[in-house]
Amino acid sequence: MAEWTSAVGAAQLARLITSQQERPSAPGARKLPAYRTLADGIRLLVLEGRVPVAARLPAERELAVSLSLSRTTVAAAYEALRGEGFLESRRGAGSWTSVPAGNPLPARGLEPLPPESLGSMIDLGCAALPAPEPWLTKAVQGALEELPPYAHTHGDYPAGLPALRRMLADRYTERGTPTMPEQIMVTTGAMGAIDAICSLFAGRGERIAVESPSYANILQLMRAAGVRLVPVAMADGLAGWDMTVWRQVLRDAAPRLAYVVADFHNPTGALASDEQRRAMVEAARSAGTVLVVDETMAELRLDPALEMPRPVCSFDPAGSSVITVGSASKAFWAGMRIGWVRAAPDVIRSLVAARAYADLGTPVLEQLAVNWLMRTGGWAEAVQIRRDQARENRDALVAAVRRELPDWEFEVPRGGLTLWARAGGLSGSRLAEVGERVGVRVPSGPRFGVDGAFEGYVRLPFTVGGPVADEAAVRLAAAARLVGTGAAGSTAEPPRTFVA
Repeated sequence: MAEWTSAVGAAQLARLITSQQERPSAPGARKLPAYRTLADGIRLLVLEGRVPVAARLPAERELAVSLSLSRTTVAAAYEALRGEGFLESRRGAGSWTSVPAGNPLPARGLEPLPPESLGSMIDLGCAALPAPEPWLTKAVQGALEELPPYAHTHGDYPAGLPALRRMLADRYTERGTPTMPEQIMVTTGAMGAIDAICSLFAGRGERIAVESPSYANILQLMRAAGVRLVPVAMADGLAGWDMTVWRQVLRDAAPRLAYVVADFHNPTGALASDEQRRAMVEAARSAGTVLVVDETMAELRLDPALEMPRPVCSFDPAGSSVITVGSASKAFWAGMRIGWVRAAPDVIRSLVAARAYADLGTPVLEQLAVNWLMRTGGWAEAVQIRRDQARENRDALVAAVRRELPDWEFEVPRGGLTLWARAGGLSGSRLAEVGERVGVRVPSGPRFGVDGAFEGYVRLPFTVGGPVADEAAVRLAAAARLVGTGAAGSTAEPPRTFVA
């Protein structure tokens, strides 16, 4: 019986390894033997989850050919990995990845750090802020007061509570896109919405076009569904979509779906213009591609003077080409797992029908809480608290990174929750690994790309401010020094407990 559950081809592994090695070495960095560089590269891929645990690696000869290395070098790298517990082998079954005893299994997405770890670790991995009190407490209290009539029913509302569907439809109408409640389905967060859409429209092997970079957890959700990701490069800086490239990809690849974030894109922070939105809808309609638009960041405008573009769905009022996904998680609180889909009525009916084989419905109490917030004006008050907090954190983090890491390059977004930084020629994967040892958790650029792209980047969220932002930048600078001097493999000083 085989000990591995998946396989990584020689060409794919070579692309991932090569992307790590394209970063220039810093002056004075120690040059490692070729076998050690290869072993470290594979180990990083396993630790980040970009190569799964229990994945069969290619034979030594195959990988040597793909990397233009000697078989002796590959054999030595595999032997080093076996000695460190990252590789197991058995005659006749090959070699497969593993993790040493006592190590946590790596995650392929951006899972939150356990609360008990926050005393010594600054978490820049999850782009989520604490609840905007007192509005969370008020919303739950209001929901409890309105719960009794629903408690006398079975409690299953596959399309969502009628009151919340009407509320969400009215909000789209107020934004200039007339919408009926029949065009709304309430979901368990935006991830639940996109999972349902992918299940309905894109079976295993179907193509889905995605921005490059894009949101790491959505990319992993799609990989797990067995779809074929077609990356489409973003324009430079905060310029948004490169429509020339998008038109070509949609025409040539004919993807079934295209997933985009038009409002304060995660991770870059770019904001698509009205002209880009109109052109994207036209291109998708011409190609027969369904455009899935993630609006989870749409309300997080951090510069008050910024005039927001129209919703993408306003350029497709009938809903034939655009499916919109929204959520309370970013604008309000990640613990409020309420999302929604706006689409044509027939699409909503199909999504609701498919829900009988998934989660049946969304928790009633949380739907009542969101509806209470939107009906009473508490939503606007809470979102303003969220904007003010994110703006202060953004400004503090930008100042700290510029002070401690002056060679890092980035453009400051006008909204959203994330900063996309080029890490001064260093490997984002190695920064992420060493950062955990010096007490700061940061996701590397390749998590947001396809096949090893963006090795030279990291994503920094606006989740910490003040002294914590200063300390986060100090720890990132310490990690950068270790990576830049080639001392990343040495034992780092343990992080001290930090109290804001």
